[in-house]
Amino acid sequence: MRDTPLSNCERRFLLKAIEEKKRLDGRQTYDYRNIKITFGTDYGCCIVELGRTRVLCQVSCELVPPKDSRPTEGIMFFNLELSPMASPAFEPNRQSELLVMLNRQLERCLRNSKCIDTESLCVVSGEKVWQIRVDVHVLNHDGNLMDAASIAAISALSHFRRPDVAIQGRDITVFSPEERDPIPLSIYHMPICVSFAFFLQGSYLLVDPCEQEERVKDGLLVIAMNKHREICSIQSSGGIMLLKDQVLRCSKIASVKVSEITELINKALENDKKIRKEGGKFGFAESMPKERITTLKREEAPVEMADVKETANEIVNRTETPTEVVSSPVLVAMGTAQVGEGIVNSWGLDEDEEDEPQTEDTKTDDVMVISDSEEEEVVILNEEAQKSTKLSKRK
Repeated sequence: MRDTPLSNCERRFLLKAIEEKKRLDGRQTYDYRNIKITFGTDYGCCIVELGRTRVLCQVSCELVPPKDSRPTEGIMFFNLELSPMASPAFEPNRQSELLVMLNRQLERCLRNSKCIDTESLCVVSGEKVWQIRVDVHVLNHDGNLMDAASIAAISALSHFRRPDVAIQGRDITVFSPEERDPIPLSIYHMPICVSFAFFLQGSYLLVDPCEQEERVKDGLLVIAMNKHREICSIQSSGGIMLLKDQVLRCSKIASVKVSEITELINKALENDKKIRKEGGKFGFAESMPKERITTLKREEAPVEMADVKETANEIVNRTETPTEVVSSPVLVAMGTAQVGEGIVNSWGLDEDEEDEPQTEDTKTDDVMVISDSEEEEVVILNEEAQKSTKLSKRK
């Protein structure tokens, strides 16, 4: 399913508002939307909300053989998914240009910047290393997926803890979190992407474009930078020519935004660590709305317990005694019966029903002889009919 394109009136309205330095959500030109970072119950799970854009990131690890070219380094693997749940424009099981571009930018931002010490992920040189897998799922798309994905990925990597291992000869023992405390990853710096959208051939610039603003943009510039003002990667798309002054101006704005976002991530990590240590609510349980329940709630009513016995006796006296008293109740169930003299048949069959009615085809004159051999006793049925036939023959 393809997304509905913007009409000419909507396009002109958006461009006119940008010319007047106004945005649909009331932000200024260089303002970010509200960023909310929530960690899950397990280590390495993080949800980032950038306005109405929501991204879930999950980090996992496993022991794998290393690459032949780098036997002493761990492996970093990134995977980003765009599901139709996030936007009707995304098609399932199909790699679009946007998906390929986001995957490459995420790898360039986190892997090529060497923000994680991959040599610390080596367990046995040339045999076993840790493979860190970063899965990013887009839950809702409202623009600027790259920034939200980069914040979620670096936050989840900072929050992740890998199991501790012990090596004895050729044997490798992986300890559970109950046996030994898990070990955090060695992170040198936090690269974060900042997106700039250009309009009207680069005349106007916006930070953190929303989904409708991305539709009318002419070009996009993504700068990955850490808080030390070190540029990790730059990517320009859209086919517009950018001047050197424009790129320097964007880098200065990005340095300010990256320092603010890094401080926000560190505060979220400290709060999560503090709450886990104190044993309070952490993870998704903390983000649930308080003082709300999904069932009906009644106000507390006072109950008098003074004359409980008198009230109970009145209730017992008012009850009527049963008219018929059964000394030995009989419970009849399917497939059960009672055998004995003077006991009612509980099979549910009457004696009259047991006798099969005679059909019209049967003749009274027939004599039925049942005999298995010559030596056995002959049993004659319908004896009265046989006597009547003998008398008729004598006459």
